[in-house]
Amino acid sequence: MVHIHITGASGSGTTSLGHTLAERLDLAHLDTDDFFWLPTDPPFTTPRDADERIRLLFAEAARHDGWVLSGSALKWARQIEPFYNLIVFLRIEPELRMARIRAREIARYGDRIGPGGDMEIKSGEFMEWAASYDTAGPERRSLAAHEQWLETQKAPVLRLDSSRDIDDLVAEVLLHPAIATGAVRQRR
Repeated sequence: MVHIHITGASGSGTTSLGHTLAERLDLAHLDTDDFFWLPTDPPFTTPRDADERIRLLFAEAARHDGWVLSGSALKWARQIEPFYNLIVFLRIEPELRMARIRAREIARYGDRIGPGGDMEIKSGEFMEWAASYDTAGPERRSLAAHEQWLETQKAPVLRLDSSRDIDDLVAEVLLHPAIATGAVRQRR
């Protein structure tokens, strides 16, 4: 059973790599946003109770022999950390990351995030929060918090520059000894 956690800043490509890698390995793809946030409109406004997040995550993980968990589970999902076979930490230049986030926000929400839109203020707050990832302290999701957390992990950590082509990133993960030596079925 393979359990991979892909993490990094918002906009670093954790979900994209997680989805592609899970498909290639024929594993379930789990995303932390699906457990952290209640389904609302506008989305990503109301966090779930921490105990409920963990209950839902464990219930979904238990349904699958192996999985790829993408996103950030800092501080709220410590109970699942012992199951990780590999942690993939994605980094990307802040300017490129923010350009990706802006494009994603526009593609997802269009005019809703523009002037006068019902998501204008929340989107602006999110963009400000995301832009501070590389400079914020460890009290919140930030580079400092991720680095502190990575130092405590028992699973091997693979650090990748996510500005590279996704097929190259997948290939590098598949070559990591924690994955390459396991009995992992790959889709051809």
